[in-house]
Amino acid sequence: MKYAVVDLEFCKVPKGYKKFGYKWCQETIQIGAVLFDEDYEIIDEFNTYIRPEYGHIDWFIENMTGIRQADVMSAPSFEEALMMFLDWLPYDDVRCVSWSDSDPKQIVHEVMAKGIEDERLEIILASWMDCQKTFGRKMGRKDAYKLEQNPDYELNEFYKTAREEDTEHLSFCMGDLFAGLALA
Repeated sequence: MKYAVVDLEFCKVPKGYKKFGYKWCQETIQIGAVLFDEDYEIIDEFNTYIRPEYGHIDWFIENMTGIRQADVMSAPSFEEALMMFLDWLPYDDVRCVSWSDSDPKQIVHEVMAKGIEDERLEIILASWMDCQKTFGRKMGRKDAYKLEQNPDYELNEFYKTAREEDTEHLSFCMGDLFAGLALA
């Protein structure tokens, strides 16, 4: 089994586009992914900007992602970029992974809104894994979800140690600055 760690970047879509049939509040402007083999060694990378059809890159998105409007002006459309991504994936032997479920949800939203069909999408989306849920469970968050693929999975020693060690209180007050000082 190979793993593709996927990260999408989005821009905002103005509310006025809802009357033109695009009812979602964001649109994908970049697909980035790293492909790992069974030993978690990087074997390939994928990266492409996407030209938004409805949205635009405002100052907030540019500052957060570093992606400028000029970067996406001549980029492929979402459909073209998605097909390039699907062609890149070894979809019969890969599990896509992301930090949250917002990336696969965004793909579903845009595919539906833009009338894109490809049977490979069903395969990829059906096995997509949200690492945030898994990590939360392993770190003891009470709202985390069960890891279905491998319930005996264990954290590496770094995270075990981080959870087990007592942590020192990291806050202070102004009075702490004057502790031990004799003011006369």
